[in-house]
Amino acid sequence: MAKPLVVITGASSGIGAATAQAFAAEGYPQLLLARRIDRMKALGLPNAMCRVVDVRDREAIANAVKDAEEKYGPADCLFNNAGIARLGDITKQDPAEWDEMIDINVNGVMNGVHAVMDGMVKRRHGTIVQMSSIAGRKVYPDHTVYCGTKYFVHGLSDSLREHLAPHDVRVIVISPGIIETEVLDHVTDKTTLANYRAAKVKIGGGISADHVAQSILFAYKLPQNVLIQEICITPTRQGY
Repeated sequence: MAKPLVVITGASSGIGAATAQAFAAEGYPQLLLARRIDRMKALGLPNAMCRVVDVRDREAIANAVKDAEEKYGPADCLFNNAGIARLGDITKQDPAEWDEMIDINVNGVMNGVHAVMDGMVKRRHGTIVQMSSIAGRKVYPDHTVYCGTKYFVHGLSDSLREHLAPHDVRVIVISPGIIETEVLDHVTDKTTLANYRAAKVKIGGGISADHVAQSILFAYKLPQNVLIQEICITPTRQGY
Protein backbone atom coordinates (compact mmCIF):
# COMPACT_ATOMS: atom_id res chain seq x y z
CA MET A 1 0.00 0.00 0.00
CA ALA A 2 1.41 3.39 -1.02
CA LYS A 3 2.30 5.71 1.85
CA PRO A 4 0.80 9.20 2.03
CA LEU A 5 2.41 12.53 1.25
CA VAL A 6 4.45 14.38 3.86
CA VAL A 7 5.07 18.14 3.52
CA ILE A 8 8.07 19.74 5.23
CA THR A 9 8.89 23.44 5.30
CA GLY A 10 12.41 24.62 6.05
CA ALA A 11 13.61 21.31 4.62
CA SER A 12 17.04 22.41 3.42
CA SER A 13 18.93 22.01 6.71
CA GLY A 14 18.81 21.15 10.39
CA ILE A 15 15.71 19.49 11.80
CA GLY A 16 13.82 19.88 8.53
CA ALA A 17 16.46 18.01 6.52
CA ALA A 18 16.87 15.35 9.22
CA THR A 19 13.11 14.78 9.30
CA ALA A 20 12.97 14.53 5.51
CA GLN A 21 15.67 11.85 5.65
CA ALA A 22 13.85 9.96 8.42
CA PHE A 23 10.56 9.88 6.52
CA ALA A 24 12.30 8.97 3.26
CA ALA A 25 13.90 5.97 4.95
CA GLU A 26 10.37 4.79 5.78
CA GLY A 27 9.23 5.17 2.18
CA TYR A 28 7.08 8.31 2.40
CA PRO A 29 6.79 10.59 -0.65
CA GLN A 30 7.53 14.18 0.28
CA LEU A 31 7.14 17.80 -0.70
CA LEU A 32 10.21 19.66 0.51
CA LEU A 33 9.95 23.44 0.75
CA ALA A 34 12.74 25.92 1.44
CA ARG A 35 14.61 28.82 -0.13
CA ARG A 36 17.75 26.79 -0.92
CA ILE A 37 16.82 24.20 -3.50
CA ASP A 38 20.42 23.06 -3.95
CA ARG A 39 20.53 21.91 -0.32
CA MET A 40 17.25 19.99 -0.69
CA LYS A 41 18.32 18.30 -3.90
CA ALA A 42 21.68 17.40 -2.34
CA LEU A 43 19.80 15.21 0.15
CA GLY A 44 19.15 12.88 -2.79
CA LEU A 45 15.86 11.59 -1.44
CA PRO A 46 13.58 9.39 -3.57
CA ASN A 47 10.00 10.47 -4.28
CA ALA A 48 10.73 14.01 -3.12
CA MET A 49 9.42 17.09 -4.91
CA CYS A 50 11.65 20.07 -4.05
CA ARG A 51 10.30 23.59 -4.42
CA VAL A 52 11.80 27.02 -3.73
CA VAL A 53 9.19 28.58 -1.46
CA ASP A 54 9.30 31.38 1.08
CA VAL A 55 6.76 30.47 3.76
CA ARG A 56 5.66 34.10 3.87
CA ASP A 57 4.14 33.53 0.42
CA ARG A 58 0.76 31.88 1.12
CA GLU A 59 -0.08 31.35 -2.54
CA ALA A 60 3.28 29.72 -3.30
CA ILE A 61 2.83 27.19 -0.49
CA ALA A 62 -0.71 26.38 -1.60
CA ASN A 63 0.37 25.91 -5.22
CA ALA A 64 3.27 23.65 -4.24
CA VAL A 65 1.00 21.48 -2.09
CA LYS A 66 -1.50 21.23 -4.95
CA ASP A 67 1.20 20.10 -7.37
CA ALA A 68 2.57 17.53 -4.94
CA GLU A 69 -0.91 16.16 -4.20
CA GLU A 70 -1.55 15.71 -7.93
CA LYS A 71 1.56 13.53 -8.09
CA TYR A 72 1.58 11.71 -4.75
CA GLY A 73 -1.97 11.98 -3.41
CA PRO A 74 -3.36 13.95 -0.46
CA ALA A 75 -1.03 15.46 2.14
CA ASP A 76 -1.42 13.48 5.35
CA CYS A 77 1.33 15.19 7.34
CA LEU A 78 2.61 18.75 7.47
CA PHE A 79 5.77 19.55 9.40
CA ASN A 80 5.64 23.33 9.84
CA ASN A 81 9.34 23.61 10.50
CA ALA A 82 10.55 26.83 8.85
CA GLY A 83 11.59 29.48 11.34
CA ILE A 84 14.26 31.98 12.26
CA ALA A 85 15.87 33.03 15.55
CA ARG A 86 17.13 36.61 15.60
CA LEU A 87 18.09 36.61 19.29
CA GLY A 88 19.30 39.82 20.89
CA ASP A 89 18.92 42.61 23.43
CA ILE A 90 15.43 43.98 22.76
CA THR A 91 16.52 47.52 23.69
CA LYS A 92 19.17 47.53 20.97
CA GLN A 93 17.78 45.19 18.36
CA ASP A 94 16.83 46.43 14.90
CA PRO A 95 13.01 46.25 14.62
CA ALA A 96 13.50 44.81 11.15
CA GLU A 97 14.63 41.63 12.89
CA TRP A 98 11.36 41.57 14.86
CA ASP A 99 9.42 41.88 11.62
CA GLU A 100 11.35 39.02 10.02
CA MET A 101 10.73 36.67 12.94
CA ILE A 102 7.04 37.52 13.13
CA ASP A 103 6.56 37.16 9.38
CA ILE A 104 8.28 33.76 9.21
CA ASN A 105 7.55 32.22 12.62
CA VAL A 106 3.93 33.40 12.83
CA ASN A 107 2.56 34.13 9.37
CA GLY A 108 4.64 31.36 7.81
CA VAL A 109 3.15 28.83 10.20
CA MET A 110 -0.38 30.01 9.44
CA ASN A 111 0.28 29.77 5.71
CA GLY A 112 1.37 26.16 6.06
CA VAL A 113 -1.71 25.27 8.10
CA HIS A 114 -3.94 26.99 5.56
CA ALA A 115 -2.54 24.91 2.71
CA VAL A 116 -3.44 21.51 4.20
CA MET A 117 -6.10 21.98 6.88
CA ASP A 118 -9.29 21.88 4.78
CA GLY A 119 -8.23 18.74 2.95
CA MET A 120 -7.41 16.96 6.20
CA VAL A 121 -10.76 17.90 7.70
CA LYS A 122 -12.65 16.64 4.65
CA ARG A 123 -10.73 13.35 4.69
CA ARG A 124 -10.99 13.10 8.48
CA HIS A 125 -7.32 12.18 8.59
CA GLY A 126 -4.06 14.06 8.94
CA THR A 127 -1.35 15.32 11.25
CA ILE A 128 0.01 18.86 11.61
CA VAL A 129 3.39 19.06 13.35
CA GLN A 130 4.29 22.53 14.58
CA MET A 131 7.88 23.56 15.27
CA SER A 132 8.05 25.57 18.47
CA SER A 133 10.86 25.71 21.02
CA ILE A 134 11.52 25.46 24.70
CA ALA A 135 11.41 29.26 24.32
CA GLY A 136 7.69 28.83 23.69
CA ARG A 137 7.30 27.34 27.17
CA LYS A 138 9.51 29.69 29.19
CA VAL A 139 11.07 33.10 28.54
CA TYR A 140 14.71 34.12 28.13
CA PRO A 141 15.80 37.78 28.41
CA ASP A 142 17.57 37.91 25.05
CA HIS A 143 14.86 35.92 23.22
CA THR A 144 12.03 38.45 23.65
CA VAL A 145 10.41 38.55 20.20
CA TYR A 146 11.50 35.01 19.40
CA CYS A 147 9.77 33.82 22.58
CA GLY A 148 6.68 35.76 21.55
CA THR A 149 6.55 33.98 18.19
CA LYS A 150 6.96 30.57 19.78
CA TYR A 151 4.36 31.27 22.46
CA PHE A 152 2.10 32.08 19.51
CA VAL A 153 2.80 28.64 18.03
CA HIS A 154 1.82 27.02 21.31
CA GLY A 155 -1.38 29.06 21.65
CA LEU A 156 -2.34 28.54 18.02
CA SER A 157 -1.68 24.82 18.24
CA ASP A 158 -3.70 24.35 21.43
CA SER A 159 -6.69 26.09 19.86
CA LEU A 160 -6.23 24.35 16.52
CA ARG A 161 -5.99 20.97 18.24
CA GLU A 162 -9.29 21.49 20.03
CA HIS A 163 -10.94 22.60 16.79
CA LEU A 164 -9.58 19.74 14.66
CA ALA A 165 -9.82 16.87 17.15
CA PRO A 166 -13.49 16.10 16.35
CA HIS A 167 -12.38 15.71 12.71
CA ASP A 168 -9.70 13.14 13.69
CA VAL A 169 -6.87 15.51 12.70
CA ARG A 170 -3.91 15.60 15.08
CA VAL A 171 -1.83 18.63 16.07
CA ILE A 172 1.60 17.98 17.58
CA VAL A 173 3.97 20.62 18.97
CA ILE A 174 7.74 20.05 18.96
CA SER A 175 9.64 22.08 21.57
CA PRO A 176 13.39 21.48 21.29
CA GLY A 177 16.05 22.89 23.55
CA ILE A 178 19.61 23.37 22.32
CA ILE A 179 20.11 21.47 19.07
CA GLU A 180 23.14 21.14 16.81
CA THR A 181 21.74 23.13 13.87
CA GLU A 182 22.36 26.39 12.00
CA VAL A 183 20.12 28.44 14.31
CA LEU A 184 23.01 30.57 15.55
CA ASP A 185 23.73 31.69 11.99
CA HIS A 186 20.84 34.16 12.30
CA VAL A 187 22.05 35.84 15.50
CA THR A 188 23.64 39.26 14.90
CA ASP A 189 23.95 40.37 18.56
CA LYS A 190 27.53 39.45 19.52
CA THR A 191 26.91 39.37 23.27
CA THR A 192 23.86 37.17 22.93
CA LEU A 193 25.74 34.88 20.55
CA ALA A 194 28.66 34.55 22.98
CA ASN A 195 26.32 33.80 25.89
CA TYR A 196 24.42 31.19 23.90
CA ARG A 197 27.62 29.45 22.85
CA ALA A 198 28.94 29.49 26.42
CA ALA A 199 25.70 27.96 27.71
CA LYS A 200 25.90 25.30 25.04
CA VAL A 201 29.46 24.38 26.00
CA LYS A 202 28.50 24.30 29.69
CA ILE A 203 25.93 21.56 29.12
CA GLY A 204 28.18 19.53 26.86
CA GLY A 205 26.66 20.62 23.55
CA GLY A 206 23.27 20.29 21.95
CA ILE A 207 21.56 17.14 20.76
CA SER A 208 21.39 15.98 17.17
CA ALA A 209 18.63 17.06 14.80
CA ASP A 210 18.24 13.34 14.11
CA HIS A 211 16.89 12.81 17.63
CA VAL A 212 14.15 15.36 16.99
CA ALA A 213 13.40 13.83 13.59
CA GLN A 214 12.99 10.35 15.04
CA SER A 215 10.66 11.74 17.71
CA ILE A 216 8.47 13.30 15.02
CA LEU A 217 8.42 10.09 13.00
CA PHE A 218 7.48 8.05 16.08
CA ALA A 219 4.61 10.38 17.01
CA TYR A 220 3.30 10.42 13.44
CA LYS A 221 3.35 6.63 13.03
CA LEU A 222 1.15 6.04 16.08
CA PRO A 223 -2.47 5.12 15.27
CA GLN A 224 -4.58 8.11 14.24
CA ASN A 225 -6.58 7.87 17.46
CA VAL A 226 -3.40 8.30 19.54
CA LEU A 227 -1.96 11.79 19.95
CA ILE A 228 1.25 12.98 21.57
CA GLN A 229 0.27 16.61 21.99
CA GLU A 230 3.75 17.97 22.66
CA ILE A 231 7.32 16.72 22.58
CA CYS A 232 9.76 18.81 24.61
CA ILE A 233 13.19 17.40 23.84
CA THR A 234 16.44 18.81 25.22
CA PRO A 235 19.92 17.74 26.21
CA THR A 236 19.76 15.96 29.58
CA ARG A 237 21.94 18.64 31.16
CA GLN A 238 19.80 21.53 29.90
CA GLY A 239 17.86 22.22 33.09
CA TYR A 240 16.57 25.62 32.01
